[in-house]
Amino acid sequence: MAAQLNIVGPKAVDRLGPDTADHVCPVPHAPGAVPAVRGRVRNLLAEWGLSPDAVADALVVVSELLTNALVHALPPATLRLSWVRVDGHGALRVEVTDAGPVLAGDGWGNSDPDEHGRGIDIVTALAARCGVRVDAEGITRWADLPAA
Repeated sequence: MAAQLNIVGPKAVDRLGPDTADHVCPVPHAPGAVPAVRGRVRNLLAEWGLSPDAVADALVVVSELLTNALVHALPPATLRLSWVRVDGHGALRVEVTDAGPVLAGDGWGNSDPDEHGRGIDIVTALAARCGVRVDAEGITRWADLPAA
């Protein structure tokens, strides 16, 4: 089931409880950042007991959201992983917050559409729900992934 993209995401997050662990990771605005963060996320999600399939889906979503932030937005970027409740079930929330879009004329707008632009389709295909939230901290793109 593909998720619908919410332009404004839920402001109040239904966390699973007061003992729920969040993981926050600042992301360097540098080549190699995405693979390095993916490695950390893989280890963390294994520690949290996610199934291999759920870990694989989460790593794809993390990669897509981080790449979007590093290519199309201003630093800093921050990744947050947390547990939330979606339709009464536990879900892994992946959030990437950045400082907003790079100004026009930076050269990124001339990208080959065959090479770029499918990330949000991938995220919505894997997520139970996803969206974008804008607040004083910046722009947050988020996705809730079913946790098997």
